[in-house]
Amino acid sequence: MVVLKFGGSSVKNPEALKKVASIVKEHASQGKVIVVVSAFGGVTDLLNQYAQEAATQTKTYAKTLELISSKTLENLDFWNADSQTREAVSRIENRLSDLGQQLFDQEITVDEAQDEILISGEAVSSRVLSGFLNHLNMPNILKDSSDFIVATHEGRRVRVDYALTYSKIKPLSEVANLVVMPGFMAKTKEGKLTTLGRGGSDFSAALVANGVDAHQLFIYTDVSGIYTADPRFVKQAKPIKRLSYEEALELSHFGAKVLYAPSVQPAFEKNIPLYVKNTFDSAAEGTYISSSELITEQDTVMGISHLSSISLITVEGADLIGQMGFTTRFFETLSTHHINVILITQASSEYSLCIAIDSADADKAQSALNNRFELEISTGRMKPVRIESGLSIVALVGEHMKSQTGISGKLFSSLGANNINIIAIAQGSSERNISFVIDEKNVKKALNTIHERFFEKQRKQINLFVVGVGTVGSRLLNILQLQRQHLLDRLSIDIRIVGLSNSKKMAFNENGHDLSDWKSHLEKGQAAALPELVQTIQSLNLRNSILIDNTASHEVSDLYLELLQQGVGVVTCNKIACSSALKNYKALQKASIDQKVPFYYETNVGAGLPIIDTLKNLIDSGDSIRSIVAVLSGSLNFIFDTYNATTSFKEVVEAAMSGGYTEPDPRIDLSGLDVKRKLLILARESGFELELDAIQTAAFLPDGALETPSVEDFLSLLAANEQHFESLYKEAKAKQEKLKFVAELTVDSDQQIQAKVGLQGVDSSSDYYTLSGSDNILMLYTDRYQKQPMVIKGAGAGADVTASGIFGDIIRASNHR
Repeated sequence: MVVLKFGGSSVKNPEALKKVASIVKEHASQGKVIVVVSAFGGVTDLLNQYAQEAATQTKTYAKTLELISSKTLENLDFWNADSQTREAVSRIENRLSDLGQQLFDQEITVDEAQDEILISGEAVSSRVLSGFLNHLNMPNILKDSSDFIVATHEGRRVRVDYALTYSKIKPLSEVANLVVMPGFMAKTKEGKLTTLGRGGSDFSAALVANGVDAHQLFIYTDVSGIYTADPRFVKQAKPIKRLSYEEALELSHFGAKVLYAPSVQPAFEKNIPLYVKNTFDSAAEGTYISSSELITEQDTVMGISHLSSISLITVEGADLIGQMGFTTRFFETLSTHHINVILITQASSEYSLCIAIDSADADKAQSALNNRFELEISTGRMKPVRIESGLSIVALVGEHMKSQTGISGKLFSSLGANNINIIAIAQGSSERNISFVIDEKNVKKALNTIHERFFEKQRKQINLFVVGVGTVGSRLLNILQLQRQHLLDRLSIDIRIVGLSNSKKMAFNENGHDLSDWKSHLEKGQAAALPELVQTIQSLNLRNSILIDNTASHEVSDLYLELLQQGVGVVTCNKIACSSALKNYKALQKASIDQKVPFYYETNVGAGLPIIDTLKNLIDSGDSIRSIVAVLSGSLNFIFDTYNATTSFKEVVEAAMSGGYTEPDPRIDLSGLDVKRKLLILARESGFELELDAIQTAAFLPDGALETPSVEDFLSLLAANEQHFESLYKEAKAKQEKLKFVAELTVDSDQQIQAKVGLQGVDSSSDYYTLSGSDNILMLYTDRYQKQPMVIKGAGAGADVTASGIFGDIIRASNHR
C-alpha cells in the first residue's frame, strides 16, 4: 500500500486535477492507494480572510465567499460533476455561509468558528477529487480524516494522540483498493473539530502512512523535490536527490517549505520511504528520504534552510553562574505559556543564556520571564530580559559534516567576507546541523553566499554597480561583454552588471543587464541620484557587490567610505579619494581591511600599467623607497610630444581630449593637479604621510588660465596665448631638449620628503627623452634598486588602456573575497 498526498497547488484547477488523476491511476495499477488531499490552491487563505472579514463585520466577506465558490465550481463543471458530488459540496458551502453570517451577527467568535471554516477547504476538495476519480472509472471510498486523527492544540502547537490515532487508522488498509481523504483536519477526544496547523495535510498523510504500515509515502507538490536552498531566494538552487530522515527533519524544522517537519517523524518511526515529487513533472526524480544506512553516496552538506520572523531572548546576570534549577525555571516558564524554543545557546561562563523564538511570542515571553524572575531582577542579580527582533535563523545541514574538517571555517569566512554579522550560533552534538542567527535583511545574501560556497563548483558571482559610462566606462562594458564567457570558463567568475549610472539616468536589474543593449536599459532608467544609488545597493544587499567608479567626480568618491564600511567593494580610476585628506585616505584603507572588502585603484596612476601593485609588493617585501622620478601624465606627454608650433596648442589639447587622454576637464591635467595627485598616491603607498599641498608645482600656463569659468573659456584662452606656448617649445628646441612634465619625490637620510611636479626641458641623456605619445615612465630607486632603478614604462593614458586596467582590478577584487 502507498499513501499519496497532493498539495493545494496540485489541485488548483482542472488541468492540475487531471494530472493528479493520472498519477493516482498509475499507482493504483500497482496496489492499494490512499490519497490525502489539501484544499484547492489559495482557498485556505481565502477562508481565513472570510472568517476575519465576517468577524469584523466587513461586508466584503460575502464577495470572498463567492470567490471561494467560483474556484469550486470551476473544478466541478469541467467534468460535469454528478449530482451527488454537487449536493455534498453544496451542504459544506451552506454551512460555511451560515458560519459567516453568525460571525457577522456576532453570535459566535472567530475562535469558535475558525477551525470549522478552515477545514471546509479540504472537505470540498476531497469530495470533488473522489467524484472525479469515480467519473474516470476509478472506484474509491471517501473517508473523513477527522474520524481517525485525534489531536489537541496547546497554544500554536498541535498535540496528536498517536496511539489512539494509529489504532483508528489501521483498519483503513482493508477498506478498499482506493481511498480518498481530506488532509489538515482532526478531532479532539471530545469530538470537536480542529486542525493540524501549518502543513497539516502533509502531517495527515504521514500519520495515515504510519497507521496502515504503508510501503511508501509520496508528497506531491509543485516543485521537483526539496531544494538545496529556497529557490525563491537562490536561483541556482537545485533538487536534492537523497536525504536521510534526520537531514529532512533538520531542513524542514528550519523552514524548508516543501516538507512540514512533523510529517517526517511518523515515516521515520517505521522506516517508510518518503518521496517528494512534482505533480506537473512526472519525469523529475524528486527527493527520496530514507534511513541514512540506505544512502551510500552523499555530499557533505546537503542543504540550507532558514526561518524568518525570529526574536532572540537573552538573560544575563551573575545569578545564572552555577545556579541550580535556573534553567529548569526558565524553560518551565516558557512551556507553561506554550512558547516554542527554536534554538538555544549559552556561554561557557554561564553568565548569559540566549534562545530564539517566533517573534509573535516575543512580548509574551519577555513578560512571563520578567515576572518569574522578578526578585532576581529587582535585586540586581539578573538583568531584565532583553529582546532582539527582526532576525532570521539559517541552518546548514548534512549527515556527513561531522566527518569533515573545515566546514565551519568555510561557512563563516564566506559570510564574513560579505559583511554578514553572526549574532548567535548553535550546533547539536550530532554535528548534523550548524545553525546561526543573522539580521533578517541579510537572509538572501547569506543564502546565496553559502550556496555559492558549497554547491556551485566554486563559481563566484560578482555584482557590479558601474557609475560613469562615458569614454572609459563604455570601453569597460565592452570588455566585460567580450570576456564574460572567458571569465566563467577559465576563472569561474560570473560577473553581472546589476547597476548602471551616468549623470542623468541610472538603471538596475538584480539579474544583471544584457550588455548587448545596455544603452537602451539605461535610457529607460530612473533619474540619477547618488543617495538613491547607495540606497539601492544597500536594499539589494547582494553578495560580492562592487562599485565601479569611472568618473572624476568628488560626489561619487565621497561614497566610498560608507560603502566600504557596509561591505561593498570599490574599484576606481577616480584619483580624488586616494589623494584627498590623509585622514580620509587612512579611513578608506582601514574600512577595506576591517570589512575584508576590496578597494582597488591601480588605474589611479599609469592607467593600465602595474605601478601601484608593484610598489605595494616592494613595500610588503620589506624594501624602502629612496626616490621616485616619473612622467605620470599620459595626457601632458601626448600634448608636448605632439605640439611643434605648427598646429596650435589649443588644437593639440582638443585632440588629447577627444582621444580620452585627459580628464573631462583638461584644466586638471594642464594645471599639474592630476600629476600631483598621482605622486601623492605613490608617496602614500610608499608609506609616507603626505598631504597634497606639500607637493610643489612649477606652473607653465598663462596667468588666469585656471580661473576661467568653463572648459570652453579655457580653450579660448589657450588659443589667445599661442605665442606663450610657441616660446616654451622653441626655447627647448634651441637647447635640443624636449618638454616633459616630471614628478619627483626624494627621501633624505632623515626621512624628510621633498616632492615636486613641473615642466622640464630634458636632453637626450634622459631616460624619458624618447618617451612618445601618451606613454608614462616610472623609475623607482629603493634600498634594493640603488644604482639601477626599477623602470615601468608604457601607455599611461587613453580609454582603452584605462578600461583594461579597471578590468584587471575587477578580477583582483573578485579573487579578494
